[in-house]
Amino acid sequence: MYKSPSSRILGGNGMLYATIGFASCLVFIYMSFGDPWFNLHGRTNFSFVKRNGTQFIVDGRPFYFNGWNSYWMMDHGVDESRRPRIREMLQTGAKMGLTVCRTWAFNDGAYNALQISPGRFDERVFRALDYVIAEANQQGIRLILSLVNNLQPYGGKTQYVKWAWIEGVALSSSNDSFFYDPSIRHYFKNYVKTVLTRKNTFTGIEYRDDPTIFAWELINEPRCLTDPSGDTLQDWIEEMSYFVKSVDRNHLLTVGLEGFYGPKNSKRLSFNPEFWAADLGSDFTRNSMISTIDFASVHIYPDHWSHVQNFEYNLRFVSKWMISHIEDGDKDLKKPVMFTEFGLSNEDLDFDSSLRERFYKVILDISYKSAKRNKSGAGTLVWQFLVEGMEEFNDEFGIVPWKRPSTYQLFTEQSCRLAKIQGALLSQEKHLKKLCAQR
Repeated sequence: MYKSPSSRILGGNGMLYATIGFASCLVFIYMSFGDPWFNLHGRTNFSFVKRNGTQFIVDGRPFYFNGWNSYWMMDHGVDESRRPRIREMLQTGAKMGLTVCRTWAFNDGAYNALQISPGRFDERVFRALDYVIAEANQQGIRLILSLVNNLQPYGGKTQYVKWAWIEGVALSSSNDSFFYDPSIRHYFKNYVKTVLTRKNTFTGIEYRDDPTIFAWELINEPRCLTDPSGDTLQDWIEEMSYFVKSVDRNHLLTVGLEGFYGPKNSKRLSFNPEFWAADLGSDFTRNSMISTIDFASVHIYPDHWSHVQNFEYNLRFVSKWMISHIEDGDKDLKKPVMFTEFGLSNEDLDFDSSLRERFYKVILDISYKSAKRNKSGAGTLVWQFLVEGMEEFNDEFGIVPWKRPSTYQLFTEQSCRLAKIQGALLSQEKHLKKLCAQR
């Protein structure tokens, strides 16, 4: 049928308007509900992890876990071409029967900074964190997200103090003013609120409403050397943990402690690695006792903490250290205890991969015995796992788990042992059935 020039123009515009309308609809769906690919392709229907006394609970059942650290995920995800490594790491963890990964949800003022300056955020980096959370859910992995570093890498409390100093509002140039300077406390609260209320661009879910997140960690390895009494750090933990809970009532919260006993703690002489550990401004029992802290965290680095460079001595220390903290959880805190980092350095003079595996095995065995007896020792997170080609993110503790079959087997056996005593989570059943049927 013949159409006049005017009708052809109108028809062309009609197609244009339809295209624009369709595109607008897609944008609305994306902004409201997130990336359809993540929503339609195998999203894991997680429940929030809860606490009942000394146990974590998922869907009414005790939850003991085997997991790992990959601190680098958000930073790695800024470059989209490197995101397949994140997926590979999470897929490998799931295939090993691991259920929890701990990673950084901070990068302050450094390269690929999430927080460029107080209250200013880089959307590219936020989208990278969105991706990590969405991909973890796809693979059936829960995340523990840490909110700031006590150490300088990735900005840490040092960067917050620099910002306050540059703006002319700092009370002191001391790094420890992070814990007591009102302006810096305001910076950190603003950061926390921004992260917790972030709507994930892939899933459309606010972080505080996403059960993929197991828990928040206030700060990695807090120390306040200028106040060894511990009062300054205690006050900061109380204020910040209350603030987190006022914003997010769904998720569990921990401090991020190394586990040292403070100067007034009777255990300092018998269980601390050396005398200096009591004077770092932290105290495991006191800091973890706060009502807004849901579970305690402990790290295990005997070769870095002790001047005694003897492997057998370090193994004995590990056993005492873990058992002491599990007893604290059962008797005093009445909360779960999580061993959120452990590692043995490949720079030790007597280092051998077989010794590292013995070190791992002692830790995994104690964790398993705690789970079997329904004790407070809730799980372990090895430091750290990577994939191949990531040398710039490695340190003296990192491993590619599948490169050494005996190490890979050690962790998969732990996953199967835990699954046997508590039953597999639905998110892990497909991996665990295949994995554990061979053992």
